[in-house]
Amino acid sequence: MSDNKKFYITTAIAYASSKPHIGNAYDIVLADMIARYKKQMGFDVYLMTGSDEHGQKIEEKAKAQGITPKAYVDNAAANIKAVWDSLNTSYDKFIRTTDTDHEKAVARIFTKLYEQDDIYKSTYEGKYCIPCESFYTESQLIDGKCPDCGRDVIDSKEEAYFLRLSKYQDRLLKHFEENPDFIKPESRKNEMINNFLKPGLQDLCVSRSSFKWGVPVEFDDKHVIYVWIDALSNYITGIGYNPDSSTEKFDRLWPADLHVIGKDIVRFHTIYWPIILMALGLPLPKQVLGHPWVLVGEDKMSKSKGNVVYADDLAKRFGIDAVRYYLLSQIPFANDGTFTYESFMNIFNTDLANTIGNLVSRTVAMTKKYFGGTVTKNEITEDLDKELFSFAKESTKKYHKCMDAYLNADACSTVLDLAKRCNKYIDETMPWALAKDDTKQDRLNDVLYNLLDCVRIIGTLLKPIMPETAEKIAGNNLSEELRILDSYTPEEIGTLFPRLDVNKVLEEIAAEQSAKEEPKEEIEGIAQIGIEDFAKVELKAAKITACEPIPKAKKLLKLTLNDGSATPRTVASGIAQWYKPEDLIGRTVIVVSNLKSAKLCGVESNGMILAADCAKDDVKVIFIDGIPEGSKIR
Repeated sequence: MSDNKKFYITTAIAYASSKPHIGNAYDIVLADMIARYKKQMGFDVYLMTGSDEHGQKIEEKAKAQGITPKAYVDNAAANIKAVWDSLNTSYDKFIRTTDTDHEKAVARIFTKLYEQDDIYKSTYEGKYCIPCESFYTESQLIDGKCPDCGRDVIDSKEEAYFLRLSKYQDRLLKHFEENPDFIKPESRKNEMINNFLKPGLQDLCVSRSSFKWGVPVEFDDKHVIYVWIDALSNYITGIGYNPDSSTEKFDRLWPADLHVIGKDIVRFHTIYWPIILMALGLPLPKQVLGHPWVLVGEDKMSKSKGNVVYADDLAKRFGIDAVRYYLLSQIPFANDGTFTYESFMNIFNTDLANTIGNLVSRTVAMTKKYFGGTVTKNEITEDLDKELFSFAKESTKKYHKCMDAYLNADACSTVLDLAKRCNKYIDETMPWALAKDDTKQDRLNDVLYNLLDCVRIIGTLLKPIMPETAEKIAGNNLSEELRILDSYTPEEIGTLFPRLDVNKVLEEIAAEQSAKEEPKEEIEGIAQIGIEDFAKVELKAAKITACEPIPKAKKLLKLTLNDGSATPRTVASGIAQWYKPEDLIGRTVIVVSNLKSAKLCGVESNGMILAADCAKDDVKVIFIDGIPEGSKIR
């Protein structure tokens, strides 16, 4: 294998603290698309992904569940792999940072860096974010909170080992200047230079002594190796690196051709990681691609916001390739993309059902109807045919240019445009009219052959994006060459993408979400509480000033309350079965006003009104008309 045919690609390894959401899944889907494309181009591809399994957060979560950290991450890693597999991703290795060979190599890396004075011992005092496992100075905080995740930070002071980032700053900056494509997109590189390198790098804390769940420092067992040496090193340990020896596999694959990561961890991969490699005397990766985020609406996904969407759930409902297509076609190269169920289903219906699916189904159906399923190769003589194949040829060139630059959304758009052009060609040639004229059967054959040839090209171009659909469309005839077959006998493949009833599916999703949010059936017997617990509950009189149904939830009503506060209070209440909005407006109710807010079917609910279960399937709201708004109920 020649070196220029090797392509080693990695994803960021998923943190094993919780199930990965659709934004995390974009990382592996994008990397898988690139890997599949490179394989089509003749490269010997090696794709590695995995899970990051050490740290204080995992130690605490395991303790809360009453299990060992290892048991916790075993389950978490299995969940991550299950999500990756649900998206038909073709990784070659799934590395875990609890793998024995990884832990041994990381311990040796740390020792090597210490022995050559690239790591030294000191004391750290500053702000620490437990979820991000990162230290920050006061000036780096945003409104006193973690600049990366927005959560609270804690004061931390402990003995620690530090990596001499400052020692390599000038060398790293020079690398940036001499390798302008090292970081993509360009904006990410400018951010690293202006925000971190030019102001000057501070040495990096690379060990912890306040918890034990990590790789121990070989020469100081009070310390465990901090996440950024542990996790980042997976890209070399996973292919056989150890400072004491290196395998043929490592020598063949390293340096990585591409690291695919989210934009929020570009700093760690383009500053910390290159400096670690420089200190180890290893070549740097050829390129780091910092892709944007997948937002839900306009918000970043967060469990606290109740807007987390899981890719495997989407795949079960809509199909694997539909999820892959949406992620790859709707997330731009440099800017954040967005997900809503409405936008997903609109893209499904327009791009997949109406354009691609409709083109394939009617082309195959007409071939069977008019020629018993087989059409033969012809000579291109008509101007319409020449224009169609010229468009196909130019589309293929544009597609490769986009894919080579990792412009996945533009590549998808190019394939879609070719499918649209084919549908236009059908309208222009009107095969159904040709079929009625016995003298034009040869022309009808030519038209259908041309369409099937372009459909095959579309299938080939879609293979890295939607592999299962591509195989259905093109079968074994996956080639971008024009007009390679003497005849076509396409197999019937049915409807590739049945149109979705958007309103019906939205109702189903809302009902499922509402069911999850409804309280479980109470267990017999109620725990007693003290007066101090009851005193924590704040009950107020509140007048209902407005009320309306929540479109996606049959059981919920959206209430607007005046509880004497300066601003109205919104409450989502599951009483739609028993009350109409006009029955409630103007009535005074009791509201639990200090209940933690929650998002129910898209409505942020700030409280709960009191009601009584009078009988089976009968609920009565407790009205206190005549009591002034804001009065406290004691």
